[in-house]
Amino acid sequence: MTRCLRELSAGQRAVIHSIQASGELGRRIRDMGLVPGATLGIVGRAPLRDPVAIRLKDFTLTLRNNEADHIMVKTEEIANG
Repeated sequence: MTRCLRELSAGQRAVIHSIQASGELGRRIRDMGLVPGATLGIVGRAPLRDPVAIRLKDFTLTLRNNEADHIMVKTEEIANG
């Protein structure tokens, strides 16, 4: 079962399943290293839950929720199970 990156909570880890954006937004997301198979963790969220801070490899980046909506992930428990 895949779900949207926006639905994850702080502390959860997941593997990117697919990127459902095309054009400039899709290229921008992939350029940040957010590609299928990459493992990420949710570091935290701003007080109004937007943006979301994620940890990917050795760096932290933030995404707005409308960008996170295009990233489908599997949580680590599901990906390993």
